[in-house]
Amino acid sequence: MYTYEYPRPTVTVDIAIFRPLGEEYQILLIQRARVPYKGKYALPGGFIEMDESLEAAARRELFEETGVKNLQLTQIQTFSDPGRDPRGRVISTCFGCVLGVGDQIQIQAGDDAADADWFRLNDLPPLAFDHAVLIQVAITKLLPS
Repeated sequence: MYTYEYPRPTVTVDIAIFRPLGEEYQILLIQRARVPYKGKYALPGGFIEMDESLEAAARRELFEETGVKNLQLTQIQTFSDPGRDPRGRVISTCFGCVLGVGDQIQIQAGDDAADADWFRLNDLPPLAFDHAVLIQVAITKLLPS
C-alpha cells in the first residue's frame, strides 16, 4: 500500500473504435451503468490497474465492456484537464483503431456497461465526461479528412 502526504491523480484509458459505413464512419460507444453519468454514453474505458501498462489496460477495458479483443490500438493523446471527471483528478490516455471495410466484430455489453452500440459520428447521443472532445481529437488523428 502507498501513502503520500499529497493528493495524487488517478489514471484511466478510453478507447475510440471507428468503422466505415458507406461514405461516413461510426464509433463504438457504451452506455454507462454506474454513476457518474449513469445512462449516458461514453467511450469504452476505465481505470488502470497497478500492475498493467496503459495499452494493456485499454485492451482489458475494451474487452470487459464490449467483448472486443485483438485490435491494433494506437495511442492518440493524453487528456488532463483537472475538471474532466467529477470523481476527482483523473488523467486519461485515449487509444483508437479504425476497422477496415470488411472487418466484422461482435460487440456485447459487459462489466459496467449497460449497452454497447455503434453510432454515426454526425448523430451522437449526449456523452459523458469530456468524451466529445476525445472523439473529435480521435477523428482528427485517425480518420481521413
